[in-house]
Amino acid sequence: MDKLKILLPKGRIYENVINLFNGAGIRIDLPERAYRPTVNQEDIEAKVMKPQNIGKLLELGAHDAGFTGRDWIDETDADAEEIMDLGFDPVHIVAAVPNTIDDHTLSHKRVIVATEYEHIARKWLESKKMNFLIVRTYGATEVFPPDDADMIIDNTATGRTLMENGLRIVDTIMCSSTRFFASKQALKVPEKKQKIMELKMLFEAVLDARDRVMLEMNCSKDKFEELVKGLPAMRSPTVAPLYGDDGYAIKIAVKKSEVPLLLPKLKKLGATDILEYELRKVLA
Repeated sequence: MDKLKILLPKGRIYENVINLFNGAGIRIDLPERAYRPTVNQEDIEAKVMKPQNIGKLLELGAHDAGFTGRDWIDETDADAEEIMDLGFDPVHIVAAVPNTIDDHTLSHKRVIVATEYEHIARKWLESKKMNFLIVRTYGATEVFPPDDADMIIDNTATGRTLMENGLRIVDTIMCSSTRFFASKQALKVPEKKQKIMELKMLFEAVLDARDRVMLEMNCSKDKFEELVKGLPAMRSPTVAPLYGDDGYAIKIAVKKSEVPLLLPKLKKLGATDILEYELRKVLA
């Protein structure tokens, strides 16, 4: 099979994607000021591109898979197949206006809209039947109002920057996050589709492991039944007899969020010698 050609996103979302690959056992090294990383897998070839360009490059079929935000797929109207939502860098694409502008004013004037998202903005504005003029921005969109724009359409994670600049959100247009996409042409090639799905499986295993820990404990025979009934487990707990038939060793994988409440409960149920350790991958 030809190498699977993968596009990696330049900028702030790059590190999250690289850490995901590292967690899957795939090492990617990018020399300074380079755009073609080295990969420790002979069947994978990588290139770093701006997230804005990745969707269209996948549509054209020059590359097989890539990582970018759902917002940039929609903005460029790229025809690429979403394989999985990684959940990284979640943002909302919102319309926001200065606190001094009310909704009535917006509906009775020509609204100057500053945005990096021309396509998304135009579709939303037309759906609202607004009279508008779009001004394309290249970063720092929130500084345009009130002097140079009546409204902005931009991404925000918390909304804090908008509030600090005297803006209020009037609508949330879409939610976005970093996702794994594939070229539709690549998915028609059985070997490439299989490799893409294998990567998906590895990524899911890494992400699931990040949310879980392994708990290992001992328990006497007389406490065993009550303890096992109180355990949350992905399937059934792993149980092995202790040396000398003196009880049982029990292992369970649990969500990290459950641990603070679970540990005191386990102690009350008779668990002893409790160990907690991180997981690398979880294949359910």
